[in-house]
Amino acid sequence: MEPLAGQSVIAYLGLGANMGDRRSNLARAVAMLAATEGVAVLRVSPVYETEPWGYTEQAEFLNCALAIATTLSPTKLLELAKDIESNAGRAAGIRYGPRPIDVDILLYGDQVVDSAVPDLQIPHPRLLERAFALIPLADIAGDVRHPTAGRNIANLAREITGWEGVRFWGKLSEPAG
Repeated sequence: MEPLAGQSVIAYLGLGANMGDRRSNLARAVAMLAATEGVAVLRVSPVYETEPWGYTEQAEFLNCALAIATTLSPTKLLELAKDIESNAGRAAGIRYGPRPIDVDILLYGDQVVDSAVPDLQIPHPRLLERAFALIPLADIAGDVRHPTAGRNIANLAREITGWEGVRFWGKLSEPAG
């Protein structure tokens, strides 16, 4: 990884996919992020297979979390996430419904952002309700303090309900096993 020019922030993203080749969709999203100027992928969590959340009449997801260093603002990072989703074929549909890729900003440094921009709330407003996001995040950011809960991610993950719906699947760099 080459250092980024300018001031960078460590941000954490959650990725999920339940349509098509789920593993390839996750890997392609990571590659697109890594190829973006102003973004360096630092760590990728293990991948978990998870039960759907919200709308349950759909296939299971593969989920992982990423740590990135970025010089992009939260707004620009959200635009990048939406572009990656669109390029993967994500279309408007059922809320929390099936998708080839979902890219969520979970944390952006220690910032709290409650923006008028649709979908731009940091920390992610439902992170503390979602085992499928919090468990992979704890793998790569266990010591990071959640800016509004005031506790570290590992402790929050240990206490979340829904562990039984989050199963280790493998790593993006190797076949499932």
